[in-house]
Amino acid sequence: MATVTKALARTAAATSSTTVPASTTTVITNIVVANAAGTAGTFSLLLDDVELHTSTAIAANATVYIDLKQVLATTKTIKGFASATTIDFHISGVEIS
Repeated sequence: MATVTKALARTAAATSSTTVPASTTTVITNIVVANAAGTAGTFSLLLDDVELHTSTAIAANATVYIDLKQVLATTKTIKGFASATTIDFHISGVEIS
């Protein structure tokens, strides 16, 4: 069984999605949401279509750190939505295959 620490997603997103690869279990360990704009915005995060954050406000030039331990099985998804492309998602975790 191989365990690999990796960046699961690094994206500027109005809409972003990543899927757990076949024959793999993923443990999400940290999510960072950064707003590089001079105006406030909102973001939403879904783990396997279950809402973790819904239209959560993020101030101008702010960063939100979310530390968690969530296990996602093969083919499950991580989705991020934002009100502007100036809001970036950085999702880190461990893949076990």
